[in-house]
Amino acid sequence: MSVQPELRSLDIDIPAQPGALVKLSLLLAEDEMNLQAAAALIETDMALAAAVLKAVNSSLYGLKGRVQTVQQAITYLGMREVAAITFEMGLRAAFPPAEELEPLWRRAARRGRLMGRVAARLGLDAWAAHSAGLFEECGKAVLFRHASDHYRAMLRAAGNDVELTALERAGFGVSHDALGAALCESWGLAAAAVASVRHHVALQAETAEPLLLPPALPPARRGLVALSAIVHRLMTTPDDAEAIDAVATALAPQADLDPELVLRSVRQVHSQLEEAAAHGRD
Repeated sequence: MSVQPELRSLDIDIPAQPGALVKLSLLLAEDEMNLQAAAALIETDMALAAAVLKAVNSSLYGLKGRVQTVQQAITYLGMREVAAITFEMGLRAAFPPAEELEPLWRRAARRGRLMGRVAARLGLDAWAAHSAGLFEECGKAVLFRHASDHYRAMLRAAGNDVELTALERAGFGVSHDALGAALCESWGLAAAAVASVRHHVALQAETAEPLLLPPALPPARRGLVALSAIVHRLMTTPDDAEAIDAVATALAPQADLDPELVLRSVRQVHSQLEEAAAHGRD
């Protein structure tokens, strides 16, 4: 997919999607996915396969035996979870290692798991939700690669993403939410995931009561955008139940979701991830 016209004039490169992920995206789009073909595809990229197996065999997943092949990983965890790990590793590999980006990647992995698992409980597209959570902050990595020293100073100066996007627009003429959405489009992610990445900061900045989803947002994309905002509130203020309830109560109905079911699902999955962290599996 093409990058938005207003971004083409900027001297900021968006990394191309790795070839293995391009082919994996095509397989994921098939109605009847060939799991053996998907496993074989991942294993053709030795570095990517090694990274996937390392992640699968980490304490996070708590598997009893050691997984030695991608096919085994799919059998134990399911294709969506393995595909998400593959995309996580592929996304990280598209950028040079940097200490400043490590917190971003940790948040991305956690947000992706949380959004994907909650979406599955709500009957939403779990793969699109996982992708949206994983890629939400990827525009920051694009800007860091473009001008590391300049962007490092911005990261230190900004107290939150709303402040950061203002600094980004002043310094680069574009903000990380727009760049992240452009990367998602160029990598062929679902339209709902692209919308979630594009609008996540705008909802964080919104101070009106009640919170409102973008009015022009198509109904099919509203669920992930709302879920992103609710999960963001949970991740940033996990102990503020009133604030989390307020966001869910305001946004869930706009996406035709039951606020109580959303809250229950988010809290259950969050509790599971917290328990995994407490036992060294996160």
